[in-house]
Amino acid sequence: MSDHVSRFTLHANPAVNLGIGVGVTAVLGGVILAFGGPLAALAVLLAAAAVIIVLRNIEIGFWGVIAVVCILPFATLPINIGITPTFLDLALGAVVGIWALTIVTGQQRTVVMAPITLPLVLFIIVAIFAFIFGLNNGPLTPNLIRHFAELILSIAFVLVIVDYCRDWNRVERLVKVILLAGGAASVIAIGLWLLPDDTANTALNFLQRLGYPGGWVIRYIEENPALSERAIGTSVDPNVLGGLLLMIGALAGPQLVAKRPLFSRKLTWLITGFIFVALILTFSRSAMLGLAAGLGFVALARYRRLMPAMLIVGLLILLLPATQGYVARFVEGIRGQDLATQMRFGEYKDALRLIGRYPLFGVGFAGTPDIDLYLGVASVYFTIAQVMGLVGLAAFFAVIGTVFGNAYFNRGLFKGNEQLDPVWLGLLAALIGGLVAGVLDHYLFNLDFHHAVTAFWLLVGLAAAATRLGQVTEIGD
Repeated sequence: MSDHVSRFTLHANPAVNLGIGVGVTAVLGGVILAFGGPLAALAVLLAAAAVIIVLRNIEIGFWGVIAVVCILPFATLPINIGITPTFLDLALGAVVGIWALTIVTGQQRTVVMAPITLPLVLFIIVAIFAFIFGLNNGPLTPNLIRHFAELILSIAFVLVIVDYCRDWNRVERLVKVILLAGGAASVIAIGLWLLPDDTANTALNFLQRLGYPGGWVIRYIEENPALSERAIGTSVDPNVLGGLLLMIGALAGPQLVAKRPLFSRKLTWLITGFIFVALILTFSRSAMLGLAAGLGFVALARYRRLMPAMLIVGLLILLLPATQGYVARFVEGIRGQDLATQMRFGEYKDALRLIGRYPLFGVGFAGTPDIDLYLGVASVYFTIAQVMGLVGLAAFFAVIGTVFGNAYFNRGLFKGNEQLDPVWLGLLAALIGGLVAGVLDHYLFNLDFHHAVTAFWLLVGLAAAATRLGQVTEIGD
């Protein structure tokens, strides 16, 4: 494949490019150093260097998005221009912007599409309509504009992924980076959990320099220090970390039994083991249910060799003394006895009231028109229905239904392909896990958790791209 798909050349003469780049960077760096201080200047220079690297090879931009999502999801640049740009804004904006430039300038003459394209565009249109329609319900602040733009950018990222993944090697490389980044996030989470609380809190407070919250950030079950600590890693919230790890864990599941895994057996088991342990330590029940659903799908669909391993792990969780608190928390949730579950039930009741009053397009993203209603409910589906109405929820289901419908009708193309099948099934399992966890949590469609939203739509894009490539890839390629 020609380089113009993955590269964008600013000028035909490299010397001119270098001169322009050095000149602009020097002037910009000097201005920011004068007005923003050395830290701001360094941040901007590093950002400029990152953009130049992505200009030369856009795949590195994808790697940057994945690394930020998993390792530093809330990091921000030390610059305030009315809003404070995040590392993820920079990485995602660079990839999408450069992809768009290659099309506008004619560097890339074709755009690859998939069946998901039309429903995805309709979903974006409904979201924009709901946003505009609901502006009277709350103040239009810079933060709201920024967060909504981030949401649309993350959803539109699917189109970039489908177009970029024009051969299977690109899909595999991105999946490898996701697994490695997920493993790194798990190691960080486990390491911080093992440290004494004061030491871990001090370490996390160093991230204030990158825009992270300060003070006491360690989290406990029901926010009670007398109960077990919950792993948060660098994701601030244990449920958000659990949601990220469940999707990556489901993605890794088929690799454990694949005949041609992406990594060596030892490294595959090591990555998966770290992810599973870190997920357990989050005490996120919705995440564990999501992982079980994702791996159960893989086992039933193709790799029944996973069933004994899942059964053994389940029995260990039920029987080991160290996990009895975890089991008890699950039982309390099923019975509706703990505070978190009771609060969820109350939120569901209030969400149904809001949806009943504004069923078609919801109330938008700015706020609610009635004083007795509020936005915010621990469910992806209720959240979408609140802000985008039942029309928005139907559009979301159309997107997801297209991904899985297309996968179902093309399932025979992957059976027997030892290279494509484990990755393809893993991507679908990751989505299933996220969708199941979404029944009980909202972070996959929450303006405050841009990285979680990006992670979900990244996997949607990769799943759609993988199915498309199965249709055009010969078995054994």
